[in-house]
Amino acid sequence: MKLDSSYPSVPPVRTETSVKSFILSLVIILSAICSESLAQKPYRVLPPDFNADKTQQMMRSWLRQQSHRALDQRRIEFEQALGSPERFAAYQQKLRKTLRKCLGEMPPQTPLNPMVTGTIEANGFTIEKLYFESQPGFYVTANLYRPDGPGPFPAILHPLGHSENGKAYESYQKANQLLVKQGFVVLCFDPIGQGERKQIIDSDGKPAHRASHEHQELGVAPILLGRSLGGYMVWDAVRALDYLCSRPDVDAQRIGCTGNSGGGNLTSFLMAYDERIQAAAPGCFMTTHREKNESPGPGDAEQNLYAQIREGFDHPDFILSRAPKPTLILAATRDFVPIEGTWDAFRQAKRAYTLLGYPERISLIEANEKHGFSQRLREGAVRFFALWLQGRQINVFEEASVKVYTDRELQVTPSGQVQQLPLARSLLEVNQAEERRLALKRPPLTRNLIHQITGIRKLTQLPEPRVELIGSNGRRAKSLQFQSGSNRDEPLRLIIHPEPGIVLPALYWPGGTAPPVLLAPATGMNSAVKEARQLHRHGHPVLIVEVRDTGETTTRNWRFFGADYYIAYMLGRSWLSMRTEDMLVSARWLKTQRQAESLRLVTEGELTPAGLHAAALEPELISELTARGGIPSWRSLMKTPDAHQHIHNAVHAGLRYYDLPDLKALISTTP
Repeated sequence: MKLDSSYPSVPPVRTETSVKSFILSLVIILSAICSESLAQKPYRVLPPDFNADKTQQMMRSWLRQQSHRALDQRRIEFEQALGSPERFAAYQQKLRKTLRKCLGEMPPQTPLNPMVTGTIEANGFTIEKLYFESQPGFYVTANLYRPDGPGPFPAILHPLGHSENGKAYESYQKANQLLVKQGFVVLCFDPIGQGERKQIIDSDGKPAHRASHEHQELGVAPILLGRSLGGYMVWDAVRALDYLCSRPDVDAQRIGCTGNSGGGNLTSFLMAYDERIQAAAPGCFMTTHREKNESPGPGDAEQNLYAQIREGFDHPDFILSRAPKPTLILAATRDFVPIEGTWDAFRQAKRAYTLLGYPERISLIEANEKHGFSQRLREGAVRFFALWLQGRQINVFEEASVKVYTDRELQVTPSGQVQQLPLARSLLEVNQAEERRLALKRPPLTRNLIHQITGIRKLTQLPEPRVELIGSNGRRAKSLQFQSGSNRDEPLRLIIHPEPGIVLPALYWPGGTAPPVLLAPATGMNSAVKEARQLHRHGHPVLIVEVRDTGETTTRNWRFFGADYYIAYMLGRSWLSMRTEDMLVSARWLKTQRQAESLRLVTEGELTPAGLHAAALEPELISELTARGGIPSWRSLMKTPDAHQHIHNAVHAGLRYYDLPDLKALISTTP
């Protein structure tokens, strides 16, 4: 098989030196240009309103069906588990195993090297400003609120929501102070990408992104490494627990955890992952995938775990896996987190806790508020922890006036950013080191291994597509007649159905005796029409196909770029693998139409990795590949500060086994 980086040029037209011949040639060229210009009126195959409704876009609708099927099966398993405590125990064991698998491999446990950099003396408590290393050189900044007195005290770990200033956010400070005044040690730490823990720094030394947008950029590399950004955040929290339990003034047998929004997400992860959490109160996060995937949609990169929907792990399972430990759901009526899903999750948990004989250990507070750690939720969390960690049933109310410290007063590091600390490593550098470690351990690359890792089916396993001919009036033709012997310059409009619910618009120029060519442009069919015409004039049958989520089926962003990718990711599916299969199905159809031995594939940009996979896996079908542009390697995404734009080419754990350049060796060999 031949692999080209660019398509060979069309032979030049011979010219004459005489004035007459020159004028005649000029007229011909101008006529051709005019004809080409007229012919370049944009083609369209699907109706103009296709994908216009954001809630019913092709990929959203298709993924909705896949998700609902998996979630329906999960509900059946849950109902069966309620048959007896023994069945439920087996269900819990499966959930805990699934969660650890979906979070991915965790880093090794290394010295924390904690450092206290300052202390604030307050009325009845102190605030220690400290940092520790969750991984070597990977610093976590935190504030520790400690009551006056000798202790040991019960302790609360407080992971944060998506606040720009992290631990200094006003409502989080108020929650910490309410807890410490009731006798709890509280460790409140900055998440990756927030507060003092920005990971992507501009050349002028300032953070490149505000708020939590950095999470999206940092989410791609861990996927390729078989880890997850959520896993890194859980590990930060696990090491924070290690630090808490190492302190003599903390009672390690009485540990709680609460957080709001993104902190509610991390609280949910952690309370199911780490058995040291005795009581937990996740806030403004708990719902169901069925509700959340519709609105507002998938959360930031850390919230979406690989194959969790496919494996039957829904939001309520964070609670069910830890039952009957005390758990309080903190919710808001006017939250964008669907409250209907919250109550569904609560009812599932209540039924399970009742089965186990402890219905009083699961509860829910719904504040008539918007999204946030509002006052009634803060008060409810403190009462909950007082009951289950102190054995006190109290009515506690927040004071009307609470001192809120400035960001600078709570600042831990000298400059306000951990990247300025000596020997500090960013998450980009952590990922680069992990990629180098994995590269030394990669097994020999085979096609079977690629099929296994990517989920790309073998050509013999792919169904025959249904192909429709579309008339010039936009209506489907009754018969599929391609006039194979024609040299017509106008293409036939086709719709290729590789599987139910997916349509691929296509343009087809039949006829000719040269080898067929499949064009898969990343920027839509009209960007490839000129090249297709040139090829057809030189005797090549040509098919332009818009693989899913390109051209006319491009997803209109409905929350953020790549939202649908994360739904597929939670189903254990890869965008790259689906697009590769689209290419293979289309190529096989074209080959069959022409009864050719093989064909040439031309692709570009974002679709280059899919083209590489198609050519590497099926060299008897694709004898020549032309790939223009695109990312040079997955490895390059380990250090790219804007990696999120390449999210559709991320394959879970891909870099554990190979990189994109490795595919070229298979392209040049026979099966």
